[in-house]
Amino acid sequence: MKKIIGLAFVALFASAPTLAAGDAAAGKAKSTICASCHGADGIAVIPGYPNLKGQNAQYIESSLKAYKNKQRSGGNSAVMQPMAAMLSDTDMANLAAYYSTMK
Repeated sequence: MKKIIGLAFVALFASAPTLAAGDAAAGKAKSTICASCHGADGIAVIPGYPNLKGQNAQYIESSLKAYKNKQRSGGNSAVMQPMAAMLSDTDMANLAAYYSTMK
């Protein structure tokens, strides 16, 4: 019985959504350059650009890393690769935390 309860707790925590690991306040401070395309409120101001408001933190962070490492091409990569190249891993985590917590 103890094993079943233990496994249930492990399954519960493994399936729970992960919280953004970055610092949302630091992300907000860093987001000014993002706002020119993605909007000050995280809603894109340019048609075809993605909204970042409420987006999954892991998705934002992995996308930024892929742009920085030039693993993501096509679409807006010509704009995003140089932007992401200026960001540290901490910056990316902070931006992801900020945008994912916007409601």
